Amino acid sequence: MDTPRGTDDEIAHLLRRPVWAVVGLTPNSRRPSYGVARFLLDRGITVIPVNPQGASVHDLPGVRTLREIDVPVDVVDIFRRSEMAGVDVDEAIAIGAAAVWLQLGVIDSAAADRAEAAGLTVVMDHCPASEWPRLGPTGSG
Repeated sequence: MDTPRGTDDEIAHLLRRPVWAVVGLTPNSRRPSYGVARFLLDRGITVIPVNPQGASVHDLPGVRTLREIDVPVDVVDIFRRSEMAGVDVDEAIAIGAAAVWLQLGVIDSAAADRAEAAGLTVVMDHCPASEWPRLGPTGSG
């Protein structure tokens, strides 16, 4: 099944979760991850940048992998090519994240199936910034 995943109820619930690790978040302001992370931060969500260099983004310290995060993660938001996303989904499962959110155009049904089998909520081929006006907490943004 290569169709988007995530019911309105699941998406609404995740938009209320306070800690998001954003995989593929870099300091490049032209990348979609940069703007989405800023969007989440502006709505009170804690964002943890995850990128291969461990670069800081939006004045937040970055980490190289999800395994380096030392706090519980609610949502792992993945901005990577579809063929690379499975590694991050598996790492999200390993760290005990509550959910994985594969961004618009990031499609990996096998990885999504693994996450669901492990008990994680899965949203695939959606963007939190696009869903927020419809399903996000009222009074925010």
